[in-house]
Amino acid sequence: MNAKSQSHRHSRSRSRFRQEPKYVKRRQRGLAVLIASLVLIIGAVVYIGVQVSGSGSSSANDFEGNGNGVTQMVEVSDGASVSVMGPELEERGIIKTDRAFQTAAANNPDAASIQPGIYRLQEEMSATAAVEALLNQDNRVELLDIKGGSTLLDVQVIGGQNRPGIYSEISAVTCTAGSDNCVTAQELQQAGATADLTALGVPEWAMEAVAARGDDAKRIEGLIAPGQYVVNPGLDAEGILSDLLTRSATQFNDTGIVERAEALGLSPYELLISASLVEREAPAGDFDKVARVILNRLEEPMRLEFDSTVNYGLTEVEVATTDEDRAQVTPWNTYAKDGLPETPIAAVSVEAIEAMENPAEGNWLFFVTVDQDGTTLFNDTFEEHLLDVETAMESGVLDTNR
Repeated sequence: MNAKSQSHRHSRSRSRFRQEPKYVKRRQRGLAVLIASLVLIIGAVVYIGVQVSGSGSSSANDFEGNGNGVTQMVEVSDGASVSVMGPELEERGIIKTDRAFQTAAANNPDAASIQPGIYRLQEEMSATAAVEALLNQDNRVELLDIKGGSTLLDVQVIGGQNRPGIYSEISAVTCTAGSDNCVTAQELQQAGATADLTALGVPEWAMEAVAARGDDAKRIEGLIAPGQYVVNPGLDAEGILSDLLTRSATQFNDTGIVERAEALGLSPYELLISASLVEREAPAGDFDKVARVILNRLEEPMRLEFDSTVNYGLTEVEVATTDEDRAQVTPWNTYAKDGLPETPIAAVSVEAIEAMENPAEGNWLFFVTVDQDGTTLFNDTFEEHLLDVETAMESGVLDTNR
């Protein structure tokens, strides 16, 4: 073999040697792609199998039955759709999966008509049961709506409609259809009169004065703020009152009642008492003026002489009090005693407290409502006040049914 042929053969051998790694790499890449494809196919098959198995098994995606007896409160917001409720219900353990809930809602033609409100649902409900529970108005919780000026006990009005007290209003919302925990007004009165004050949530600044009332059912008067409340159906009488008083104390403290009372020369409890007088005596828009009258009279000093304080100690009331009523000595009657009543005489709103904390500027010592529209006139002198009282009598505001 000549040199040229040898060289050519070696050249072809070297070329073949250099190309072999490319073929190996191609085979390796092909094998890797094949393995990856098989892994994906196997994973997809497993996933589909799990999903198919799960969708066909109620235990995997859904609870069974109407719940485990543990009640939870669920709020349906105004304008909210069923689709946005599922995740929360799942998170709280009311339903097992949002997916099952959405399916149940889609299968119920009435699901779109669920009304806003607070509903009693149980934990571990089937999705179908949960949707049906939200459609059942018996599960809808009636809100406790406490108005400013309400009292703990019922009020008998002469010649008018009797006013249910806060204890009765609480009882009414616990004893509605679908409730299994009816709390009576008597049970609430008993708890209000005898339960441990700390357990009830009485604020520290009111503790001494409330304790001084002994076992009076009205000793916590004024400590439940007006507002709308959801009453937990699982609580007993003491638990309900504790919840209401604790939330109310937070509202009162948030106004700065301790610091503002000190600036006015009052204790926080005295400021609350004064605010309850504002609540009962002042029409809307005049809270801060009546607050100023109270402070001016206390500073004089002169008796407050508010008819609302007379009525608080009576079994039957009307706007106009009699000479005999005003002569009765009670812990509240400011015609017969100096200074403030011993306790608040009504539920006190934050607005009334803020009016006491920030009274209007003025020298007024007298005021009277002169017509049925609530027009109230304020005066510095008794002579001017008497003229306004005549106007009030002519309008019939001070007429009596006795």
